[in-house]
Amino acid sequence: MYIQQLNPTGNVGLTIIASLTPILVLLILLAGLRLTAWLASLIGSIATILVAYLVWRAPVAQVMYAWLIGALVGTWAISWIVFWGLAVYNTLVLTGKFDAFREWIVRNSTNDARIQTILLAWSFGALLEGLVGFGYPWAFIAPLLIYLGFEDLKALQVSALANNAPVSYGALGTPIVILAATTGLPLLFVSASVAKVVAILALLPPWILLYLVDKWKGIKEAWPIALVGSLSYILGQYPIASFVGPYLPDITGSLVSFAILLLFLRVWKPKKVVTFRATNGDGNSKFSRRDVIYGWLAFIILIVVVTLWTGPWSPLTKVSMFTLKQSAFSSLLHKEVTVAFAFNPFVAGTSILASWLIISVVLRTSPRIMGEAIKRSFNQYWGGILTGVFVVGLAYVFNFSGMAYSLAWKASDLGLVFIIVSPLFGWIGCALSGSNTSSNALFGVFQLTTAKLAGLPIGLTPALNSVGAELAKPVAPQTASAGVSTTKYVRKEGIVIRKNLPWAIGILIYLIIIGLLYAFLLPGLFK
Repeated sequence: MYIQQLNPTGNVGLTIIASLTPILVLLILLAGLRLTAWLASLIGSIATILVAYLVWRAPVAQVMYAWLIGALVGTWAISWIVFWGLAVYNTLVLTGKFDAFREWIVRNSTNDARIQTILLAWSFGALLEGLVGFGYPWAFIAPLLIYLGFEDLKALQVSALANNAPVSYGALGTPIVILAATTGLPLLFVSASVAKVVAILALLPPWILLYLVDKWKGIKEAWPIALVGSLSYILGQYPIASFVGPYLPDITGSLVSFAILLLFLRVWKPKKVVTFRATNGDGNSKFSRRDVIYGWLAFIILIVVVTLWTGPWSPLTKVSMFTLKQSAFSSLLHKEVTVAFAFNPFVAGTSILASWLIISVVLRTSPRIMGEAIKRSFNQYWGGILTGVFVVGLAYVFNFSGMAYSLAWKASDLGLVFIIVSPLFGWIGCALSGSNTSSNALFGVFQLTTAKLAGLPIGLTPALNSVGAELAKPVAPQTASAGVSTTKYVRKEGIVIRKNLPWAIGILIYLIIIGLLYAFLLPGLFK
């Protein structure tokens, strides 16, 4: 069995720099040179494989097999979800139901762009993250905002940064389930630990959204909507995550927030309206009530089917046709570590495929329109499919070769200072793979082990890993590929990532402060 070396270069500093090769290559190519994500992740994959072989001396055949396993995970566990999510979106567009839903949102909220941002990007985006995830909220919300007059890049940035808080509970709590499984900690304890961190984190993004849309003037004039938006989301998410489990917090958080915001807007409006639309029309609806009902019905079908299909009560999630795996011995953990792909034909993406078929029948969609929806989805997302192959393959080589563990080497020596470093591992893991779930699988055991060795609260560092991963979503190539697929920035992810990077780093610093406050003042909450 291949034994991972902790310090293959013989110099700690050089080893750490070599360990950072994947993330540095991706950031330089995407944010610096603005390459398209699939090409940047292809080059990143090649660089990572070379470093794994030349520096860590990992056997070529095993490295390539680990890469293949990651490529399959990226395709089946991520791209399969997003593709059918896009098919739902394109079907709604082609049948006119998306326009009906969009008009209903405008007529029942306000023409104010700042409020539209909180209502759509923050509250409604959380619902899409809870159901589908993986950049789909950007892909769906950005066109709504563009219709409302937002410039494409601004719409994408707002959609991305609004999507931070829900990610840990995205896709029906999958990241939390994986984190609990890899660490061996009780599921509800892990869910509640993450909830405590997310509840504080969720106080910030709505204020950032107001600033992005209208600078300090937006905060001054529309601050009540940011306050209500954040508190209502926490109200819907925190109790469910803490006392019920990780499966539905995003859905309840979104629906509670959306409903409270709509009620709040009946009694409060900003004194001045800020709108990006050239015209608001004559006020007459082009769509019937039936059109609006069908627009909402599509989301209800999606919620019901995905929840029943992928929740812990479903036997479909436990099916496994075959498993591919590649193992190595970790010199850090002193045990065997494995990268694996278990083929389940009934994964979450298949539940969205089933939802799309049911929605198509309910909307009486013709075979021609269904075919056109699939064609559009492929044209929009083929770059994202390639990105999923290359970047998750890269992440699995990063893990198998030992780079991840060399990066974590001697971390426990930091003691309480490790709280500062802990979220960075989650951030790096998600930036590489585009997946909070993958980041938790990659670093969950390491976070728990380090906490035990350093005498830190055992629930805090895994929670910081999961929430740190959330904050890398705006700069993760795979997520960005999905997010830009319905805008003019398709296959121009580097521009979007470069725009998001300073904000992603800023919110990461905020998370580190949250972690330090909990560690110093309330460590008992995580024991």
